[in-house]
Amino acid sequence: MAVLLSARLAALAAFLVVAVSGQSPVAISSAVASSAIASSAAASSAAASSVAISSVAVSSAAAASSAASSAAVSSAASSAAASSAVSSAAATSVVSSAAAASSSGDVGEVSGVSYTVQDTYTIYGIPAPTDPASVATSPTAGGEPPYWTGLGTEVGWQTLSVSSYAFTSYPIASSTPVPPVFPALSPLYPPAVDNAGPQIIPDFSAAWDAAFARAQAFVSTLTLEQKVNVSTGIGWEKGLCVGNIGQVGDWPGLCLEDSPLGIRYTDFNTVFPAGISTAATWNRTAIRIRGQQMGEEFRGKGAHVQLGPMMNMGRVAQGGRNWEGFGTDAFLSGEAAYETTLGIQSAGVQACAKHYIDYEQEYKRTQESSNVDDRTNHEIYLKPFLRAVMAGTASVMCSYNMINDTYACENDRTLNQLLKSELGFRGYIMSDWGGQMSTLSAMAGLDMSMPGDITLGSGNSYWGPNLTAFVENSTIPLSRVDDMATRILTSYYLLGQDENYPNVSFNAFNPYDTEHNLNVDVQADHYQIVREIGAQGAVLLKNTNNALPLNAPRSLLVVGSDAGNNPMGPNGCTDRGCDEGVLGIGWGSGSANFPYLISPYDVLQEQARIDGTSISNWYLDWNTDGVAAIANLSDVALVFVNSDSGEGYITVDGNLGDRNNLSLWHNADNLINAVASQNPNTIVIAHSVGPSIIEPWVENPNVTAIVWAGVPGQEAGNSIVDVLYGAYNPSGRLPYTIAKRAEDYGVFLVLGGEGDTLLSIPYDEGLFYDYRRFDQYNITPRYEFGFGLSYTTFEYSNLALGIVPQYDPTSWDLEAAWAEGAPTPQGEGSSTALWLHRPFLSVEFDLENTGALAGTEIPQVYVHFPAGSGEPPSLLKGFDTVYLEPGELQSVYITISRYELSIWNVEAQGWQKPSGTFTLSVGASSRDFRLNDAIPI
Repeated sequence: MAVLLSARLAALAAFLVVAVSGQSPVAISSAVASSAIASSAAASSAAASSVAISSVAVSSAAAASSAASSAAVSSAASSAAASSAVSSAAATSVVSSAAAASSSGDVGEVSGVSYTVQDTYTIYGIPAPTDPASVATSPTAGGEPPYWTGLGTEVGWQTLSVSSYAFTSYPIASSTPVPPVFPALSPLYPPAVDNAGPQIIPDFSAAWDAAFARAQAFVSTLTLEQKVNVSTGIGWEKGLCVGNIGQVGDWPGLCLEDSPLGIRYTDFNTVFPAGISTAATWNRTAIRIRGQQMGEEFRGKGAHVQLGPMMNMGRVAQGGRNWEGFGTDAFLSGEAAYETTLGIQSAGVQACAKHYIDYEQEYKRTQESSNVDDRTNHEIYLKPFLRAVMAGTASVMCSYNMINDTYACENDRTLNQLLKSELGFRGYIMSDWGGQMSTLSAMAGLDMSMPGDITLGSGNSYWGPNLTAFVENSTIPLSRVDDMATRILTSYYLLGQDENYPNVSFNAFNPYDTEHNLNVDVQADHYQIVREIGAQGAVLLKNTNNALPLNAPRSLLVVGSDAGNNPMGPNGCTDRGCDEGVLGIGWGSGSANFPYLISPYDVLQEQARIDGTSISNWYLDWNTDGVAAIANLSDVALVFVNSDSGEGYITVDGNLGDRNNLSLWHNADNLINAVASQNPNTIVIAHSVGPSIIEPWVENPNVTAIVWAGVPGQEAGNSIVDVLYGAYNPSGRLPYTIAKRAEDYGVFLVLGGEGDTLLSIPYDEGLFYDYRRFDQYNITPRYEFGFGLSYTTFEYSNLALGIVPQYDPTSWDLEAAWAEGAPTPQGEGSSTALWLHRPFLSVEFDLENTGALAGTEIPQVYVHFPAGSGEPPSLLKGFDTVYLEPGELQSVYITISRYELSIWNVEAQGWQKPSGTFTLSVGASSRDFRLNDAIPI
């Protein structure tokens, strides 16, 4: 059975291949071991589906396109440069005139253009910084609806400091690009997945240049009001999607839709495993396929932008939205963000990397300042966004919070200087819903206001006519509005959304709108990857005396409400804002409507029928005396427990988004102990949004096995039963640390700040949280980051470290300077430069399956930086996913880039190799090193 399920993944991975000739990809069928319930659901999905599987990737060979295509891109790039020159000249004229009209203030620079600015504006509501009466009205764009017709005045006084109006304009196509590692002509055809690491780096420059040329040409035909309408959402619940940009001229506008795990507020869609469960697979192929299939569903429904992936870093273990992201490690999270982005965009849908940045708790999320030092931000919180940018993400969403006392959506440092300049981001930045705080946020780098209102449904906007007024009175240069609209249109053209894109076929706010809700079925056979990831992401934490896998036990007791169904139905609570029955996903805007949700007990009953097992259940979590009285009557007791969390606008069981504590819910500790007191073969299964404290029962000898099942989506029951009965040999690894005590994490929710008081959240721990803190302070965890058991065993041997041959003479000087310890130079895209991310250090070793069952091992590479570098003791810098038959030995090859061997030099504002010897460890977790070696670099 393990072989069968691995074959399923191999077949799914075959979606990642497209013929060099460019012919349509062929979906390869694969058999699925399933219960009667799964078979029924699958048949229903397949019968109704009308969506064809599209390609998620091409091999490196397929990257070679026809001469005609190359010529087209080259021509477009040339046009981009020419158009840019014309636009620049026009902008110079407009802005210089504005500057001449002003009599005081500092002089700023925009692409070499001088103009006058003021140091500070005090804004009441949203009027321009001149007399509000003088800008009380604003014409709307000819031919388009008057999306915004008046100025808002309810917000109150706000002072926004503006040191200069220097914004990062859209980069001009370079005439001497760095030779790409992978000259990708379109995000629709990304490089093939390499599970051993980021050894293939796509360069989408030509595709961006071509899209930019088209966008610039279109924007040049628009009036000022039309350009503003491209950047301003039409308002909350004013369109069919959760976010809408209205039609402008011949351009149809945009539909932006949640969520990071599936399309929200629709029907006949798939609810995929959450980000945290997906990350627990440590499998790049599975992550890519999930992204691709989500993209297919968004496209099938007519949504242009998927509001995901979400890659906040789980800094606080209780954080309400941690389950939407990919865990606590920057490297793992970055790889998951990279593969998810490539997958989504391969389907022609714009990905949106969120939430940018330092948004790590729900409590007072709009009234708190995350105070983070520059090095910590670069080495941890910025990293997943860097990887998303390298994958070509079309958009980024700024967050609700402040960063170092400036709101994220008007933060020049994080938006202009870091994201657009240092990372070379060529797409657009949108606000989180209601996260925009001023009209002048345009100058700080914001490109799109979502959903357009100041507060949801208020009917007024910081932009719309106010932005028009700010341009007309020369407060904001026209070139900035041109840049905003151009960035948005560039991403649209980049994904080919101007050709044969489906119309929106749903109404997010009215499921009974039969005119627009067309019940388009986009599920295809996506349940397969949901089930596969659910099984792959399950982490086996304990397995005494081979209690698992189960082998047709004579009698089975299934305990806990998490084993059953929500009595109100899987969608019985708004945005999944309750915790009834099996936990498939958390709550909030990161959720989606289940087409169905398979509970563990449903599948266990079918398995019991096949095996001839006598099965019974007990769902009364608080009646511990009752369950103790029957627990000894069964050979095996399966206890299902959970822990939930979500977004702060919903409160569940007294939890305001963030978890109040790290205990499991529904009396779980007492329930487990009651069963274990009577049954010597008690197996615990936890569906959880994150780590929980399990000390009250983890060492109980009668608790023979523990499976951490995460939040696996709609196939929850099938996924966990595949693991429990050995149809899938568990290979999941923890994407965070499970501590013995909550205080061991050292980072907690910051509470207080009643009313309108701003909350200050100091990131005093710097680089040292989660496993980095445990290692630094020699704290013993219950289960360390990267930990996970298997039903088989593996042996590591023959470690060899080396330097990868370099073939690009254009970067030799940079590489030589880096080797000598010089920081990387500053400049546009300096942190995403290809030479910095190409494979540099090779790690090769042998891996053998020494057990009796086929299985998958996740070998992990940790780097120990030279003493004095200020880095944590161990840092994950590579991993692979290796499937081995019993007795099979395979050579594993992983590479590490210069970027991963560098630290951030705050003074020089560049990446720098610390001097000294690097030690590398290869093993099965962050504390289980099997091989070690050192290398001078």
